[in-house]
Amino acid sequence: MTDVTRSRPLSPHLQIYKPIPTMVMSIVHRITGGALYFGTILVAWWLIAAASGAAYYDWVSWLFGTWIGKLVLFGYTWALVHHMLGGLRHFMWDLGYGYEKHFATKVAKATIICSVALTLLIWVVGYLVR
Repeated sequence: MTDVTRSRPLSPHLQIYKPIPTMVMSIVHRITGGALYFGTILVAWWLIAAASGAAYYDWVSWLFGTWIGKLVLFGYTWALVHHMLGGLRHFMWDLGYGYEKHFATKVAKATIICSVALTLLIWVVGYLVR
């Protein structure tokens, strides 16, 4: 290494940056986007089971009805809602709104609060209409 390369500052990374709400929500948005791939496979599996006959559909429905199945479906619901709200936040930015630091921070915090609240609402309504 030359003296020039040793004197260069290191690029910032996650150990240097202080996590802020907009940064965390950006990371979570990417993670939920990836999780939606897995959830879409579950939806396709359920549809294939419905088309395959009553016995297979009943087995898949039983599996999704177990506590672990419900936990996975709850997580999928949250990922879907959170990713949708994050997408709306990005759409707002694409239109040129919401770049002010305080407003962007409020929207990032609202995204997590609203995604949890909407997920709970969806599940409560789902159980009420059963």
